[in-house]
Amino acid sequence: MCLNVVLVHPVIPQNTGSIARLTAATRVCLHLIHPLGFELSDRYLKRAGLDYWPEVLLETHQNWEEFLCRTKAREENIWLLTKKAPKAYHTARYSSGDFLVFGAETTGLPEELHQRYPAQRLRIPLDNPKIRSLNLANSVAVVLYEARRQLGLLGE
Repeated sequence: MCLNVVLVHPVIPQNTGSIARLTAATRVCLHLIHPLGFELSDRYLKRAGLDYWPEVLLETHQNWEEFLCRTKAREENIWLLTKKAPKAYHTARYSSGDFLVFGAETTGLPEELHQRYPAQRLRIPLDNPKIRSLNLANSVAVVLYEARRQLGLLGE
């Protein structure tokens, strides 16, 4: 597996369903870190993922430490996407095996992760200062496809 998408405490099932569909299409593993704001059986989650759920490479983790233990993720392979970052997402040099980490739609990433990985934080630049952020599913798509572009995974 080349890349991984990690959602820390997602709360909107439709976003997670759309992201699941994206990860299935790109053969990327989707990691969900509890607590989740919905049940995995949620009808909105299933509807957003359509009939692609059998294609989703899904792993769930009870907390960040379990995620690290099970995946063996190293600091240099973890990229936190946050509006609090000094660097833009397209300036990073992505590698095979990287983990693209996104926080909850309402609160973002836990402060503990900001403190633990300060050099691994990236943001998506927004031109309009009146807009706080992009939709989570859109953010994942933007960053995932840049990482895939850098790794030569876009094909023809």
